[in-house]
Amino acid sequence: MVFEKVQDIIVEELGVEKSTITLESHLNDDLGADSLDAVELIMAIEDAFEISVSDEVAQSLDTVGKIVDFVKGEK
Repeated sequence: MVFEKVQDIIVEELGVEKSTITLESHLNDDLGADSLDAVELIMAIEDAFEISVSDEVAQSLDTVGKIVDFVKGEK
């Protein structure tokens, strides 16, 4: 559930194919996100899941799996 929603947000924000997004996908290396993309992605995730992500934590969320784990921990 959380993974699928995160996938949908990544597709919307980064314009990548959903089938290329796995828990192991690295935002920069695998999905081509630059620093601005990453900030916009985190903001979209905050809105979608109604959570807050500190700047310090946001910098550590470099893979899809880490994002999913963080969201699950916040819910």
